[in-house]
Amino acid sequence: MELLVARDDLRSSRFVDAPAPEPGPGQVRFRIEKFALTANNITYAVFGDMMAYWQFFPTEPGWGRIPVWGFATVDASNVDGVATGERFYGYFPMASHLVVTPDRVGSAGFVDAAPHRAGLPSVYNHYARLGHGTEGPGDDYEALLRPLFTTSFLIDDWLDEQGFFGATQVVIGSASSKTALGLAHVLATRRDLRVIGLTSPSNADFVGAVGYYDAVVPYGALGAEPRDVPTVFVDMAGDGGVVAEVHRHFAEQLAHSCRVGATHWEEMVMDAALPGPEPVLFFAPDQVERRREDWGPGGVEERVGAALAEFIESARGWLKITEGRGEAAVGAAYLDVLEGRARPDEGIILSL
Repeated sequence: MELLVARDDLRSSRFVDAPAPEPGPGQVRFRIEKFALTANNITYAVFGDMMAYWQFFPTEPGWGRIPVWGFATVDASNVDGVATGERFYGYFPMASHLVVTPDRVGSAGFVDAAPHRAGLPSVYNHYARLGHGTEGPGDDYEALLRPLFTTSFLIDDWLDEQGFFGATQVVIGSASSKTALGLAHVLATRRDLRVIGLTSPSNADFVGAVGYYDAVVPYGALGAEPRDVPTVFVDMAGDGGVVAEVHRHFAEQLAHSCRVGATHWEEMVMDAALPGPEPVLFFAPDQVERRREDWGPGGVEERVGAALAEFIESARGWLKITEGRGEAAVGAAYLDVLEGRARPDEGIILSL
């Protein structure tokens, strides 16, 4: 069972029910236990052609399989060193099964060496070994927050590397998103920076109650903030109107404008005549590769893992996990996230 989405109309989707694929020589088959669905996955779909996200799990022409992060168990193996019953964490389609071609098998896991994934960012091709049994390491909070917080951590790391472009303030758009909250959680340790969260009026109370931001400002109300503060803008949503509001307010005081996500995918038209610097896309896999060279084997994972553990402990206080199983639940959850109806204080875990 899998969910296919029309690449030219993300609201159009359908389920395909077929026998589980058989692994060939040198392959294993995963039974996907559960996966997280967040606005980040909508960004994968929006940028599917431009950034090759559709290529990870190719399917019939005109349709795509949206990548998600989750847990799976090996239920058939033709590979020495990967045993039936082992559990892994990694990148999967919204489906019940996936066949992969393990390479570089080791104690930490393996890399999928399928030819169609050879030229894609390696961070998405690694499957982390968890052990045996459904109660093994990893939980729903990790499935939900690890990929999002990894991006949060890397944005902070990259901005720090740039000296925050001389700014003393960071404004984060779509402040209720989990990637934004992760970034704010990390930035809160930097006492020399003020962090402002921009969000919808309906989410302002929630964002303020979480406590990660120095100030929470509803969209359209940025005019009350001082204009003369050197500022970095981190845009999680891709909403052209919000980008314009920030650029026009800070103008020459905007030190850098960082594009990250596209959760407001229907409002992405940007004004080409905006004051301030041109928005620049941040691509987390590039920073991962650079830091792997700098920090050596396991360095990225060690640093992200330590910071993630702190974030998860904090998030348990404001984030509630909701679970859904089967076609109806997955289909409804997908449309809720696509249309921006998902609650910021809920995390969605699904299975087919």
